[in-house]
Amino acid sequence: MKSLRLILSNPRYFAPAMVYASLNIWFGTWAIYIPMVKERLGIDKSQLGIAIFFLSLGVFTIFPIAAKIINKVGVGRATWYGVLLSSCAALMPLLAPSYYTLMASLFVFGASNGFTDIAMNTLVTELEKEDKQNFMSAAHGFFSLGGVFAGLGSFLILYIGNPALHMGIVVLLVFVVNFLLFKNYFYIIAAPIEKEPFSLKLFKPLLLLGIVSFIVMGGEGAIVDWSGLYLKEISIAPETLWGAGFLAFSITMTLGRFLGDSISQKIGSVKMVGLGIMIAIMGYLAVLMSYTNLAILGFGLIGLGFSVIIPELFRIGGNVKGIDSSQGVSFIAGTGYSGFLVAPPILGFLADAVSLKLSFTVLLGCAVLVLVATYFLGKRSG
Repeated sequence: MKSLRLILSNPRYFAPAMVYASLNIWFGTWAIYIPMVKERLGIDKSQLGIAIFFLSLGVFTIFPIAAKIINKVGVGRATWYGVLLSSCAALMPLLAPSYYTLMASLFVFGASNGFTDIAMNTLVTELEKEDKQNFMSAAHGFFSLGGVFAGLGSFLILYIGNPALHMGIVVLLVFVVNFLLFKNYFYIIAAPIEKEPFSLKLFKPLLLLGIVSFIVMGGEGAIVDWSGLYLKEISIAPETLWGAGFLAFSITMTLGRFLGDSISQKIGSVKMVGLGIMIAIMGYLAVLMSYTNLAILGFGLIGLGFSVIIPELFRIGGNVKGIDSSQGVSFIAGTGYSGFLVAPPILGFLADAVSLKLSFTVLLGCAVLVLVATYFLGKRSG
């Protein structure tokens, strides 16, 4: 909890942490309305999967150029510009009048969020280097906290009754808070480093981390996008509980990340990843039992397990010798979001062809692969 106290006591750290929270408030609010958007536009699960593919495609498209933009304008300015872009883009998918405009809107939303994601993680990496303070995991805890706020917002569906109005209120509130804080990081720039020519030796430390990021972030995206439909169609949950899986996932992920920095210092990053994925595997098994209460518990366990993995990967990726922090973060984020790019349409097609339950069985298998990968991570670090 030391890193959490650090964030709450100093606006230099609270301001970027708020960007993390904002990103998931926007995205989570969109996620809880996915079943409603599906029904309003009259599309099936495979079409929804393709639309979500465009969201991920937007995220993935920005990664090759994000590092150059961040280095050119400065990481602080880039983070604020990302907040402005995401604020504008968040409303677009819920206002889309047709399936094709939904795809275009999700592409823009994804690109904006992807840029903000890289900028904010690079910003925290630079602050950690400059101030000799570790708060990456806790900053990701604020991202998860944003999901909690978005999940709690699902209980307002029956009262607001208008997805675009709901998102408009969210965007306004989030923007005002960020506007009051952005000057605390706006002028921060990345510290210059001594670059090395590209080589496989330089790339190898990132490769296995990228594979783990691919699978874990693909799993995260699947929970965000499909947990509501899983509870609705497989667990036959009442409408008021459709957002409960995402809420449980976000709450446990938040708690895990606020504790992550101190636990990681004690057991090491590789063991942290291994412990996290074992907890997630237990969560997938509970989800596949299909009972509503067990499924919600399972989503919570998956959130707890995943909570500490991605912050560790970003921290390592942003500190690889001879590589700009923005480039290392971009690589980890790029491989991770390519999981977002591949997972939703595949899960959608599997759900249409067989069942959504099979889709989550595939996610369980992928989690087991991450557990195997931690063995090789341990050998490499040993």
